[in-house]
Amino acid sequence: MLPVLRGRTPIQVYSDFMRSFRDRFRDYLGRVIVEIQVGMGPCGELRYPSYPENNGTWRFPGIGEFQCYDKYMKASLQAAAVSVGREEWGKGGPHDAGHYNQFPDDTGFFRREGTWNTDYGRFFLEWYSSKLLEHGDRVLAAAPAIFHGTGAKLSGKVAGIHWHYRTRSHAAELTAGYYNTRHRDGYLPVAKMMAMRGVILNFTCMEMKDEQQPGHAGCSPELLVRQVKQATAAAGAELAGENALERYDESAYSQVLATSRGGDGMGLTAFTYLRMNKKLFEGENWRQLVAFVKSMSEGGRRVVLPKSDTARSDLYVGFIAGANRKPKVDAAVPR
Repeated sequence: MLPVLRGRTPIQVYSDFMRSFRDRFRDYLGRVIVEIQVGMGPCGELRYPSYPENNGTWRFPGIGEFQCYDKYMKASLQAAAVSVGREEWGKGGPHDAGHYNQFPDDTGFFRREGTWNTDYGRFFLEWYSSKLLEHGDRVLAAAPAIFHGTGAKLSGKVAGIHWHYRTRSHAAELTAGYYNTRHRDGYLPVAKMMAMRGVILNFTCMEMKDEQQPGHAGCSPELLVRQVKQATAAAGAELAGENALERYDESAYSQVLATSRGGDGMGLTAFTYLRMNKKLFEGENWRQLVAFVKSMSEGGRRVVLPKSDTARSDLYVGFIAGANRKPKVDAAVPR
C-alpha cells in the first residue's frame, strides 16, 4: 500500500498489469481462457517466500524462516505490539525460530511445547498471518472489477506445505504465513477471504499420498488436503486443485480422482494438470492422461480405455497402439 515504485503502490502497478492482460486477450476470455489465476506471491501462491529453493538457500524438508525483517514489517509489528500493551513484543521477530534447513525440534520456537504456544507466540503468529491475509485481500479486491463481464472465473493459489504437518507446531506452514497448528485451523480464514471475494481457492499436492513421503519429514499431504477441503466447504468457497510434482503414473491419477469426488459435498470444481511437455506425449504416459481426463469428466469414476478407441470418443488415443508404424496422412485437395 506504500508508493515505493516511483510514487505508485504495488497494487496500482499490478492492477495496470491485469488491465493490460484483459485488453490484450479480451477475445479469448470466457471461451479459451476460462479461469484466471491471480498471483499473490512466490509461484503465484498466497504465501511468504519462506523456503527459497532455487538459489540453494532452502532444502526440503527444512522449516523455512519468517519473512518480517524489513523496515516496513518491523514498524507494523511494533505498532501491533503497542496496540495490545506489550511494546516489548514489537522489537523484532522471534529470536529462537532457527534457520531455513532446521527441524522443528532443533528450535525453541517450533519444538513440541515451544514459544509458538505461548502468549507471545500466538500474538506474533496472529499478526504475521494477518499481514498475509490483508495482502491477499487487497490483490483480490482489485481483480473482480477489472475482469468483470469477461466470462472468466478468478482463482487464487494456496501452497500445499505438507512437511512437518504431523508436528504440533506445523513449523513450515507457520513461516509461510499459514497460522495452522494442532490447536488452530489456518486455512479457514484464507477460504473465507476468497469466498468473500468470489474467488476459487486453488490448492496443490492433490496427487500425493502419505505413504510415498519420507518418514523423517513428518509429512501428511492427505490430511492437509482433507483439512483444506473442509475449510473451503465451511467457508462456502469453491475448491480447485493441481498436482505439485510432475507425475504420469496410475497411482498419482488415482489419488487425484479420489480427492476430486464430491460425494462428501467437497469435490473439486476444476483441476490443473502439471505439466504439458514432451514426456507427457510418450506412449503410456499419454494413455494414462487420456484415461484420467475421461474419468474426471465422468465425476471421478475410474475409466479404463481400450487399446484402440473403438467408441469414437472425443479423446483420441488410437495412435498410441500404432506409434511405431508410419502414420497414414489424408490430404484434402481443394476444388
